[in-house]
Amino acid sequence: MKAIEVVVEAGNLLGESPVWDDRGDVLWWVDIHGRSLHRWAVCTGHSAWPLPQQTGCIGLCEGAGLICGTRTGFFHFDPATGRNEALVEPLAGTAHVRFNDGRCDRLGRFWSGTVQEQRVVGAAALYRLQPTGACDRLLDGITVANGIAFSPDDRTMYVADSHVREIYSMPFDAASGTLGKRRLFARLDDPVGMPDGATIDADGCLWVAVIHGGRVLRYTPTGQLDRTIALPVSQPTSCQFGGAGLDRLFVTSARMRLDDAVLAREPLAGSVFALDVGIAGLPEPRYGNGAHA
Repeated sequence: MKAIEVVVEAGNLLGESPVWDDRGDVLWWVDIHGRSLHRWAVCTGHSAWPLPQQTGCIGLCEGAGLICGTRTGFFHFDPATGRNEALVEPLAGTAHVRFNDGRCDRLGRFWSGTVQEQRVVGAAALYRLQPTGACDRLLDGITVANGIAFSPDDRTMYVADSHVREIYSMPFDAASGTLGKRRLFARLDDPVGMPDGATIDADGCLWVAVIHGGRVLRYTPTGQLDRTIALPVSQPTSCQFGGAGLDRLFVTSARMRLDDAVLAREPLAGSVFALDVGIAGLPEPRYGNGAHA
């Protein structure tokens, strides 16, 4: 593998949810605690927009703009106009719970899990947002939802609970958007680090950022760990394939809660990195809400 490239020294408090737009050849991501949306393009470099509330995840829309999982629910945000429109807010009036990781499936639905900020075990959940705008709560018993990803054949969905350091797989029916029984896929037994954001490569292997663990892991479809890549920061948060050939693994990171001594050792904390891992990813699906097509 070639040297790790620093794409943007963004200084994000909690950089998350990298998404590659293969139509625009740009990388999007958010800084959750910095309440900002970021974009990086080869030709124009780095741009950022303030967001009205904490946004844990984003997805591409079939038309203009992005679908956003925020503290209270799902919004459509168009960076070109600055317009921010609420779609549905299932967490409105709920304390200490917000939307966290999220991803579109290939039939245009957007999936997002929540995080219980006081770590009340099992008090978070997984939600499904339909292209029609209907929103359903499908999976309970999670504390910090992360690592949402879909297998290339659309038969398996992955989700992690960072709090208990476990990654789960579930049978997935793409046609109906329903889930089967949750089962343990992998567990991080090392007490240093928790599974955070994840993505799938073209071979169906799951790449997982390990926050507080300073590394990215690759698991085979059978749950076997087959690669570990160390990073120059302790808090990588998520990963996503992108670039012209979808053959660069972009990794976001965080600098939150790092004291001056740690930041002196990790001056790149909060940056976005790119890794040449010798495998390509898959195009990112788009949210198919006709109101924004």
